[in-house]
Amino acid sequence: MPSLNAALVRGAVTSPFKRAGRPGAALPADRAVRPAAPIAAGPLASYRRICGFTEPDTLPLTYPHVLGFPLAMRLMTARRFPLPVVGLVHTWIEITRHRTPRPTDRPELTVYAEGLAPHRRGTEVTMVTEARLAGELVWESRSGYLSRHATHPGPGPADTGPGTSPAGTGPGPAGTGPDCGPAGTGPGPSPTDTAPAPTHTTPAPELPAVAEWRLPGDLGRRYGAASGDRNPIHLYPLTARLFGFPRAIAHGMWTVARCLAETPDPDEVHAVRADFRAPVLLPATVTYAADATGFQLRSAGRLHLTGRILRAPDPAAARDGRS
Repeated sequence: MPSLNAALVRGAVTSPFKRAGRPGAALPADRAVRPAAPIAAGPLASYRRICGFTEPDTLPLTYPHVLGFPLAMRLMTARRFPLPVVGLVHTWIEITRHRTPRPTDRPELTVYAEGLAPHRRGTEVTMVTEARLAGELVWESRSGYLSRHATHPGPGPADTGPGTSPAGTGPGPAGTGPDCGPAGTGPGPSPTDTAPAPTHTTPAPELPAVAEWRLPGDLGRRYGAASGDRNPIHLYPLTARLFGFPRAIAHGMWTVARCLAETPDPDEVHAVRADFRAPVLLPATVTYAADATGFQLRSAGRLHLTGRILRAPDPAAARDGRS
């Protein structure tokens, strides 16, 4: 498994030599693959605890993304990747579960870059992660990462409003336009930053509050130990300030996972679309809000995360692992 720490170092070295938004930039066709391998029980148990998942017989919906993240970092820190990894902002993620993976499975993981798209605050790349069992696609995710740079006036694809996934219907098909929020504050060293400010022209309707969570100051360090993502912006106030944040911020993928763990019958969720709106500065007190089709995380009038879910049409099939 590629080392995330090595990838961060490589990204810090190569980023100054890359210029986002240059004409004619193209993505390499490289694919990173992790051959079929067992899922380590210890890290999975730690991940469950920190995110709040309690069902022991199924794999949390977000966990294959954690397994594939080192592969994504290996691709994004490669010399031929056109965007500098320093300052990339994770703006959105779509996850689809075609059947329910089990902790005892041996998934093969494939990660690749799907496309570059102009954004009014820079350039956005879509990264794809796929999990297969015996050649069958059982799980996939698409993530948007924004590289901020000066752009020419005029609307781009990300300015045309929400993407093709209508509220309550879950993710749209591959290659459709994402509905994402860009960044507004200082950069971080890897694409695990959450977008500091939304740019949606229509505010998201406020969902009913369900619970209040008090997040400790060491949450980033604890999640980093469980997930392997030890980006300095999540660890300590001092390391976060080096990259423009006043305090350490919670991992965006932790916020998604924690909300999904709180969702009734999370193992019946077939697909989810989450948009990162603003970072959660640690420590924090946040409100989890939800209804039958989605969830939000907010605090003191600030919206941090919005999510839309689609449940499996046949819950019994989802629990049994059938498509």
